[in-house]
Amino acid sequence: MNNPFSDSSQIGLVSSFSELVNMNFKGEINALCWHRNLEGDFAAIVNQLQLKENVTEVSPKALLALQLSENGCSAREIILKDMQLLTDFGASPSLNLLKCYERDDEFDFIKTDVYSYHVDRSPVATDTFLCTYHGATSDILPNALAKQKVLIPEIREQLKALHNGPCEDFEDFLKENYFDLHYQAQSQAQPIPLGVGHLWRLAVDHPQQQVLPCIHRAPIEKEGEYRLLLIC
Repeated sequence: MNNPFSDSSQIGLVSSFSELVNMNFKGEINALCWHRNLEGDFAAIVNQLQLKENVTEVSPKALLALQLSENGCSAREIILKDMQLLTDFGASPSLNLLKCYERDDEFDFIKTDVYSYHVDRSPVATDTFLCTYHGATSDILPNALAKQKVLIPEIREQLKALHNGPCEDFEDFLKENYFDLHYQAQSQAQPIPLGVGHLWRLAVDHPQQQVLPCIHRAPIEKEGEYRLLLIC
């Protein structure tokens, strides 16, 4: 399979939805990619959808109401099929029209929004699925090339000052405020863009997980361009 992810030891490549959901994460592999070259006019869908909030969820009913060209209809069929596959699998997919996510400006030394490199956490065994159909795409980092921000001495000291409580409660404080989920890329790290049209499955931090969770972040959106993202 010839694609830009072939050389990454972090990414497992599959050729079907069945493979995507049934292949196990192992070793360094904590991201699985169903690599696809999708045909269809996804921009036409974005141009017809109405942004009601910075992140607007788009229902299948709203998709079906759009008046589209043949290429637009092809794009719509792909999205609806992806949503149905994920639903049948037991996931709860959400199709979002995105202008931007909310920014975390509370502290200048650490951010906890999705533009910061982070991992997802769940109390139950699950994975994160996502596909960008239009617009800027997320990227991931190899775990070996990132450091947990709460372990960076200067950040940790500021968090301890912010906590201002018993030492034995500090780790709980970090988890309760999601500080421990965020990472800083090393200077030599080369982020891997997830690309348009590919359906991804990313490892999440949960009690049964056998690999390190996948470190990822949302992209800075392009000026004047909305993203169309399927995620669950």
